[in-house]
Amino acid sequence: MKRREFVGLVAGVTAWPLAARAQQGGGLRRLGVLAGYAANDSLGQTLATVLPQDLAALGWSEGQNIHIDWRWASGDPKLYESYAAELVALRPDLLIVQSSPAVAALRRSANTIPTVFIMITDPLGQGFVNNLAHPGGNMTGFSDYDPPIAGKWVGLLKQIKPAIARVALLYNPASTPFADLILQAVEPAVRSFAVTARASACRDDADIDALMKHARDERGGVLVMPEVFTTVHRDAIVAAAARHRVPAVYPDEISTTHGELMSYGIDPADVFRRSASYVDRILKGENPGDLPVQNPTKFRLTISLKTARAIGLPVPPTLLALADAVTE
Repeated sequence: MKRREFVGLVAGVTAWPLAARAQQGGGLRRLGVLAGYAANDSLGQTLATVLPQDLAALGWSEGQNIHIDWRWASGDPKLYESYAAELVALRPDLLIVQSSPAVAALRRSANTIPTVFIMITDPLGQGFVNNLAHPGGNMTGFSDYDPPIAGKWVGLLKQIKPAIARVALLYNPASTPFADLILQAVEPAVRSFAVTARASACRDDADIDALMKHARDERGGVLVMPEVFTTVHRDAIVAAAARHRVPAVYPDEISTTHGELMSYGIDPADVFRRSASYVDRILKGENPGDLPVQNPTKFRLTISLKTARAIGLPVPPTLLALADAVTE
């Protein structure tokens, strides 16, 4: 056999699995989605609606040239591992993953499948990528919050309740491996506002209620961390904050529709929408390791006057003037 023929044969054998996968299911490209949300959660529903819509706008339609396998972990640590294994076994062309525990689970199950993560806090600090501009490997995506934003949350609490001297960061250690990163980012802000901060681990609704009661007793406030546990337990957090009349800042605008006092953060739908462009580019042959991790570009402050009145806090006009949206 001539050398040229041999090289061509080897190249063909190497490329065959990818070509075969592209043609499986009558030409469908297979995508796997592992989300930390519950399927019936408002953020889960937004993801399930926006992502297919924007993929369709780019020429990728469910049942025509793509098939999407959805897995919803609902914040359950055990489900991340089992669902990651299930999706990898399906041999998808690309994985889409939301939440830090989901990324970690997929990294343990698959090291080579192209992956786009969405709404991940500080992916560099968590070790998911080697570099934001040039991630390398098989993974890239979209972050949601750089840790310094936590300092803005502290400032919002001080504006609405200047007497606050203590701030608790509500998080779940099983789903928030980046809590220390955010606490470190909060420290300069709390020093400038003469406030002390502590990370307060919560594993269930009883812990949430105990945290809010403690915050009430010490006349403090609460920062709700941007992670799956706080999304899944949103109603319990809102109810406990109202019951104990504790001011709290939440990380996403969807929160204020559930009765939260204030939110400052990104528009999740915008991040989901932008992620479709990376899915499109990778399916068309680009290497995820060459696509830079993108940080959020849009932030919004939303205030609920109804909640403020319910817990007895007047909202300063200066703070209202900064708000992008005010709900009654």
